[in-house]
Amino acid sequence: MSEKILIASDSTCDLSPELIEQNNIKILPLGVSLGENNFIDGVDITPDDIYVHYEKTKQLPKTAAVNVAEFSAFFEKYVNEGYSIVMFTISAQMSSTYNNARLAAEEFEGVYSVNTENLSTGGGLLVLSACQMAKEGMSAKEIAEKCEQIAKRVDASFIIDSLEFLYKGGRCSALEALGANLLQLKPCITVRGGKMGVGKKYRGKFGDVLKKYISDQLGNGENLELDYVFVTHAGCDPQIVDACVEQVKSLVPFKNLFVTRAGCTISSHCGRNTLGVLFIRKTPLE
Repeated sequence: MSEKILIASDSTCDLSPELIEQNNIKILPLGVSLGENNFIDGVDITPDDIYVHYEKTKQLPKTAAVNVAEFSAFFEKYVNEGYSIVMFTISAQMSSTYNNARLAAEEFEGVYSVNTENLSTGGGLLVLSACQMAKEGMSAKEIAEKCEQIAKRVDASFIIDSLEFLYKGGRCSALEALGANLLQLKPCITVRGGKMGVGKKYRGKFGDVLKKYISDQLGNGENLELDYVFVTHAGCDPQIVDACVEQVKSLVPFKNLFVTRAGCTISSHCGRNTLGVLFIRKTPLE
């Protein structure tokens, strides 16, 4: 009898409802607090709600990890139904969610927690890869181990039009934000070793910068896995998104290109005009 495998993720993977449904992925949402009000990511709050709240109050939300009890209840339900579970979470360096999942998983047989070392569709790439492995007959243990290796090759980055949200969230200084605005600098936020950092700083208008960024990221496509690529944005103008999609298509023949809207976590860190191209390389990132 073949192993029944359930692929699950916290809500930071930013996969679209269509991809979640098509692949039968289960999502455990993080909590989001706006002032004194508590919400559930993607259930009763959206990134646009965050933007409206910020415009009125200049307050950014706070996110809360999925706790051990929530993971335990989730694992118990599906283990009792005969499933082995591979659970993906946002980078352990960014949230306690992974550690909570790991602690809960220790209570059960056949439950594996994977630290994506990433956020947004950087983690989503691993989730989709896991779904494909399950279809190919790999065991839950094999899927978890393989995805931990692939995590080292996920290339996730975003261009941010304004440093306002990063500044308000305490992730850059007022001087850095002012200097970037005066010089029309658009930083590339990268994820390396499970942490967010600043990569190349581009100069110019947002749309023009995105063209340079995509060209730099994809190059000639030689070192890229071609199964999946995401164009993920936090609420950009549709014309800008469409132009980026067409550029990606013109540069590299990816088998599957998905356009996704970033959820509450990345949106609350970076703000509306944020866009990234995320994919898997053939070799680990330096």
